[in-house]
Amino acid sequence: MERDGAHVPFVSSGSYPIRSGNAVEPLVDGEPAFRRICQAVENARHSVWLTVAFYEQAFEMPDGRGSLFDVLDAARGRGVDVRVIFWRHRIYEQMEPGVHFSGTKAELDALRARGSHWHARWDQAEGAYCQHQKSWLIDAGTPNEVVFVGGINLNASSVVPPGHPPTDAGNTHDVYVQLRGPAATDVHHNFVQRWNEASDRDEPDGAWPMVDTPAQHNALPFPTAASADSGDAVVQVQRTVRRGRYRNGHPTPGGEPFAIEAGEHSVVDQYLHALAAARSTIYLECQAIGSPQIVDALDAALVRGVDVVFVVPATPNEGMGRARDNAKSKPFFESLAALGRHDGFALVGISTRRATGQYQDIYVHSKLTLIDDQWCTIGSANVLNRSFYGDTELNASIWHADTVRTLRCALVHEHTGEDTAHLGDRAALALFRQLARDNAPARAAGEPMRGLAFALDPATYGT
Repeated sequence: MERDGAHVPFVSSGSYPIRSGNAVEPLVDGEPAFRRICQAVENARHSVWLTVAFYEQAFEMPDGRGSLFDVLDAARGRGVDVRVIFWRHRIYEQMEPGVHFSGTKAELDALRARGSHWHARWDQAEGAYCQHQKSWLIDAGTPNEVVFVGGINLNASSVVPPGHPPTDAGNTHDVYVQLRGPAATDVHHNFVQRWNEASDRDEPDGAWPMVDTPAQHNALPFPTAASADSGDAVVQVQRTVRRGRYRNGHPTPGGEPFAIEAGEHSVVDQYLHALAAARSTIYLECQAIGSPQIVDALDAALVRGVDVVFVVPATPNEGMGRARDNAKSKPFFESLAALGRHDGFALVGISTRRATGQYQDIYVHSKLTLIDDQWCTIGSANVLNRSFYGDTELNASIWHADTVRTLRCALVHEHTGEDTAHLGDRAALALFRQLARDNAPARAAGEPMRGLAFALDPATYGT
């Protein structure tokens, strides 16, 4: 029997191998994702480790569990080993204070005032880039191990239920994936790399609790064996790591771990391999569309008859608007516009309607791609050159038809209100595109739409 998604190639450019024997479950939208994460934290017996990119003080976990720090303090109070790696960008903190937990004096004073006794390290990225990974590891390296990989930030607008009812706190669509099995070991390995080599670990304000002795004396051991099988999904953990950023932890013949001098770009390598292999459908959701390679790969797929739906924020971020004003970006936007010549392509936004009749756009922050109902990738990496070559990213690519098809049905149902479980992937995306096209004039006129999805014009997107 052919392996699920066998036509989608593996890549060999990353640190981590292909792992069979995994149990995978995508978690759509922040409320159910964080509810599941909190349940795992509450059941933790040994450790709770996480990597954080963005954080805002207004963030609260679902069901009255309180803030991130309430959840971590409770776990530490039960004797669990709790460790957090926070991204730090000192200039960004001055420009936009309060959007990431950069370890300012006020923030460290707040940890001291609440008596937090878990451990943290701060990790800067090269230049203006971001330590963009978002992961949770529960009981890493034990039989109870479970990890979560995705893109959901710790902000109030992310904690919303599926269906996205209107809210005054903002409305963000996002996705995590829960993993058990051998692939979880690679997420464990990634965390140990970052913890042991966090950039500011020896700075006076670079570790919590603040100590006088060098922080490297508290290094974590790397995992030495893969976790036991937990399911039947094939998974590869993939990353973006800029050159020389971390040591990979595998011994050289001399016994010393060696540095990744050339960097790691397995996320973009996998994207390009997967898009080139697509036979029937490509479904993407992403906060940004800013990679000429990906746009060209989508055009090539459309030319050979593959259907494509790309779900993005209805109003893109300011960076895309600035790029449109840059003459050097003109070829990219021409290529993006050219995707619209294909009947099989739709660029789509999502929006919910208040009782007043006003529309509230739903900010698409998810970073995922589904191909042929056979393969998907879920993680922190945007379809953007910055994510492919600059920021530190973490994705899980999954070869498992049941998982991918179930996720496709869930996303199409949320965005259109239509149950497509009885349809193949091509018919489901055709229905999606038609509904989105029908909804565009209705939304423009302030009239009710059928579902949340409406078509955008790729020739003017970002203007």
